[in-house]
Amino acid sequence: MSERLRGSVLVTGAAGMLGSQLLLTAPDGIEAVGTDLVAAPAGSPHVAHVGVDLTRLDAVNALFDRVAPVAVIHPAAYTAVDKAEEEEDLARRVNALAAENVARAAAERDLPMVMVSTDFVFDGTKRTPYRPDEPTSPLGVYGRTKLEGEQLAQAAHSHGLAILRTQWLYGPRGAHFPGTMLRLAAERDSLRVVSDQVGSPTSTIELAPALWDALLLGARGVYHAACEGEASWFDLAAATLELAGSKTVVEPCTTAEFPRPAPRPAYSVLDCSTLTELRGHPFKPWRDALGDFLALERA
Repeated sequence: MSERLRGSVLVTGAAGMLGSQLLLTAPDGIEAVGTDLVAAPAGSPHVAHVGVDLTRLDAVNALFDRVAPVAVIHPAAYTAVDKAEEEEDLARRVNALAAENVARAAAERDLPMVMVSTDFVFDGTKRTPYRPDEPTSPLGVYGRTKLEGEQLAQAAHSHGLAILRTQWLYGPRGAHFPGTMLRLAAERDSLRVVSDQVGSPTSTIELAPALWDALLLGARGVYHAACEGEASWFDLAAATLELAGSKTVVEPCTTAEFPRPAPRPAYSVLDCSTLTELRGHPFKPWRDALGDFLALERA
């Protein structure tokens, strides 16, 4: 596959934060056709096919027949990390079964597919960035079901699938950490934020074009896709408020002081060098990408 790809590309999860950005950034010659189980919120791009249950193979095949895509990008997922601990069956259906169904439909039609996965497939015990080929060991239900989705999709469509793992997403639409920090800062004089979990904050403004590049450049196999550099949640909160001009003070705390139902990897920075080589350029540094996002929000 290459720059010659022309026609309709099916985008799953199109009402979500990443899916909506994919609809808005389709390259020339590509019509991005969105599908989601729910309708898009106000202000989001149009989603053409609402109510399609990707956990049903018959529904997926019917959707592919209606759209007749030339390729598919699959960011749809169950991403409620804590809630997944008590809704394991639902998380598995959305993250694993749906991924397998979409991959099977794509394989039967010989279509290239790009699938989005997560840093939560790793346990966070390293202190250097994770390469795509390193052993996986998820800590909780969310990571386990996303890894199962990777494995099922690869088995169903090994010759035509690229998996891009990403992390710590935020963007112009949907709920995300920088938005939560700005809302809380407007209500409080100080905030306490976890400083012992480290990753790479990643803007959908940066990630969406990378997914399109992976599709057009014929990527196959597993890649990592995240903004350059690393930060703790505390670092991200402090940078968000600084760049937004907020006077609210941010103080560090430990994960143990704010326990959550689902365990998180303490260190999950992703080594994106193979994707950088494919594209010919890296993602922006995370702080620069954050500044771009906040400037857009103020515009």
